[in-house]
Amino acid sequence: MSSHTSLADAQQRAALHAPFLATAMERNPDLLARLGETGLDACLAWLGEQDAALPVSQALRRRKNALALVLAIADLAGMVTVDQVTRVLSDFADQALDAALADVIARRTPDAGVQGFAVIALGKHGGQELNYSSDIDPIFIYDPATLPCRGREEPADAAQRIARQLIDMMSARDGDGYVFRMDLRLRPAAEVTPLAIPVDAALSHYESQALTWEQAAFIRARAAAGDRVLGQYFMDSLRPFIWRRSLDFGTIDEIAALTRQIRDHYNKGQLLGPGFDLKRGRGGIREVEFFTQAHQLIHGGRNPALRVRSTFDALQALAAEGIIPAQEADLLAGHYRTLRTFEHRLQMVDDQQTHSLPHDPAALDNVARLHGLSDGPALVAALEPVTDDVAKIYDGLIASQRGQGDDHGVQLSNDPELLAEALAHAGLDQAEALAERVQAWRGGAVRALRTGAGRKAFEEVLPALLAAFAEAPDQAAAINRFDDLLRHLPSTVNVFRLLQARPALMQTLIDILSHAPPLAESLARRGDLLDGLIDASAFDLVGSVEQIVQRLSREEPGDDYQQRLDAVRVRVGEMRFALGVQLIEGKHDPVDIAGGYARVAEAAICRLADCAVREFTAVHGEMPGSEPVILALGRLGGGALTHASDLDLIFLFSGEIGEESDGKRPLGSTQYYNRLAQRIIAALSVPTAAGALYEVDTRLRPNGAQGLLAVSFASFAEYQREQAWTWEHMALCRARVVYGSDESRARLEAIIGDVLNAERSAEAVMAAALKMRTDIAAHKKPLGPLDVKLLPGGLVDLEFIVHTLQLVHHKGFHPDLRLAIDALVQQGLVDPSLASAHDLMTRLLVTLRLVAPDCSTPPVASQVLVARACGCENWAMLLASVESARAGVQTEWQRLFGASAPASSA
Repeated sequence: MSSHTSLADAQQRAALHAPFLATAMERNPDLLARLGETGLDACLAWLGEQDAALPVSQALRRRKNALALVLAIADLAGMVTVDQVTRVLSDFADQALDAALADVIARRTPDAGVQGFAVIALGKHGGQELNYSSDIDPIFIYDPATLPCRGREEPADAAQRIARQLIDMMSARDGDGYVFRMDLRLRPAAEVTPLAIPVDAALSHYESQALTWEQAAFIRARAAAGDRVLGQYFMDSLRPFIWRRSLDFGTIDEIAALTRQIRDHYNKGQLLGPGFDLKRGRGGIREVEFFTQAHQLIHGGRNPALRVRSTFDALQALAAEGIIPAQEADLLAGHYRTLRTFEHRLQMVDDQQTHSLPHDPAALDNVARLHGLSDGPALVAALEPVTDDVAKIYDGLIASQRGQGDDHGVQLSNDPELLAEALAHAGLDQAEALAERVQAWRGGAVRALRTGAGRKAFEEVLPALLAAFAEAPDQAAAINRFDDLLRHLPSTVNVFRLLQARPALMQTLIDILSHAPPLAESLARRGDLLDGLIDASAFDLVGSVEQIVQRLSREEPGDDYQQRLDAVRVRVGEMRFALGVQLIEGKHDPVDIAGGYARVAEAAICRLADCAVREFTAVHGEMPGSEPVILALGRLGGGALTHASDLDLIFLFSGEIGEESDGKRPLGSTQYYNRLAQRIIAALSVPTAAGALYEVDTRLRPNGAQGLLAVSFASFAEYQREQAWTWEHMALCRARVVYGSDESRARLEAIIGDVLNAERSAEAVMAAALKMRTDIAAHKKPLGPLDVKLLPGGLVDLEFIVHTLQLVHHKGFHPDLRLAIDALVQQGLVDPSLASAHDLMTRLLVTLRLVAPDCSTPPVASQVLVARACGCENWAMLLASVESARAGVQTEWQRLFGASAPASSA
């Protein structure tokens, strides 16, 4: 097959099976023609020369998008190997970091060069093995003596500001996307240290306090960007820490524990098939990497030839030095390449950092066909010998390390057999396996239990904890998630002491672990979330938006912008967690919980927008006679979010176009408000050490993703009158101003009212609505059998009915769907049953986002909880009620449109 034929086939597969790549091809129609004409190397070189005149942030985002497209199509066409792809992506990450850091420093201190600040790459970035959708895991170090500072600025403050700006430039999403997501949790003592660390303090940590996993992490570390002299000094100084000439028995024990921990923690009986995790599953990517790194750790201190970063290079070196058989090295390298290739196929589909084969057969078929296979079973069949071989080789590593490192339980206070008998007597299932897990917890397999205080607190609460597990509705789920909790929390002392002091919280914890995976994940990131449940008021619904804003606005003296943002993240996280617990514990109607989620989000927007405006105007001044206004649509506009909802926002501004701000760095009104909108979006969505808040979706703005991020009232009104599609007017039916002065709110509401009340052809509205719903059915499939949002007769169909009637009859305009339905019922335009159908399906949607986020049938133990939350006596009654509600919606659809609602194809 010729290269052009291969490219054509690759483009066709991408267009059919990878929405992310299909969109990229539409936006870059000439790019792939250049690839075919000039070849990959010339095309990549050409890309590096483009967009030089653009701002650095925009240029990097555009180059990343183009690079991802070119590499993906070349990969699908067989023009490039997976290790070449990962090397090119890693090299670009280095270049992007260098360019972004240089831009940050130049804007802060124009006369200074890039010195005194270095980026150390770890993980796949360090090994130059980045995926299509990888995060990068950097450590920022700085030299206080050479770091460029402003005026009287302290080096520590300057370093943190540079770090935050660098993170924003790399990770913040805008109309051009993002460059790379950044995860700084691998820095020393990440839970307490600042984003950037003085080089001497970092070295002191690794020389005196570091743990075995940190030693392993630095096998692939390198100075990737910034001051290379400083970065190399750091790496050279760390060499004795990474590559120790001899390992004491304690370290060997820890290596053995790490190998067993990875297998036990991530596999949990997982079999190859739909849902299999290519990264963490048995025989997956992680096992190849850890097999390689474990041998490097053991032998690399005495053998410098093994001190290489890439997994492929390391396997070759291990074979060359006779440490592993050459055949084994070749087998692992080939299988690693296969696993990484299929991992890339998963990520090409939607640019998501995913590693798991889809559960849905159609989605699995889609990934297989993107690769060029016939269907999902063929993909699984191709992986079967790969994972079998890797698992067998990894089993041998575990067995060998167990022989070297075990001390036959001498350090354990309880005999394993007696412990298993006691657990069985207490009513715990699989007592022998659980006894092994408890012994692993006690034996130091969990970082948080390695201190004397941690072990003491754990032992004190363990009897009550095991008794609670025995009563759990789903023992296996609760214990597995508790294991996750232990492994992710930096410290468990406070959590265990809290459970001991407040025994009632034990049941709440068990309910969270048994029923609500998203809440369990939140708790694993922040154990202090349990603290907020001590007071009885924690089970009260959140107050008004104004009350929440007041709570979010509390500041400590001297707080800077980032500290204010982090404080909001912490408090919003606490409120969202508490609302989720209220739902799981049956304290409130899920519809009311949804209203609470929306009020918290609106308050967060108000507070963070205020913070961003304050920071922005300090540099650029105010815009005379004008102000920013934020319009919410979708579920936020309707005042009813789920735990997982993103925020549909439109950014606008009052006043005239052409004015200029009055600050020391003035901007024209359009540029001013578009930059301010980016700042607000970053405040809402960019993760920091305090966590992330919300995904922000601005695609409903005028002209969608191609339009300006922020537009004037006049431009918005003109667009809605003259250019907007009917579906955009339908979206306006749930529009609600969430930020802006009373005057601006009134003006914008008047504009929206005029648009919605304009005369329309009823036939045209219904035809447009039917077409839009058909398009949704074709491109957006239900997540699972209980996806009452997208299933026929579900909430989307109900919303289309309501919005069509609103636009045709000019009745019932209210962003709250419940109030809109009530008004339409009073006008005799819909059957009263639509109101109860809406409430039932909303309750189910809100509950499932916590209990079964994939909308699959929840475990039997959780079905009672879901049925109760929806007002039904049992699961069978709930299913019957949902079917009845959907049938009622379908009847209304038939009555309005004269045809059945479009259904998603299989």
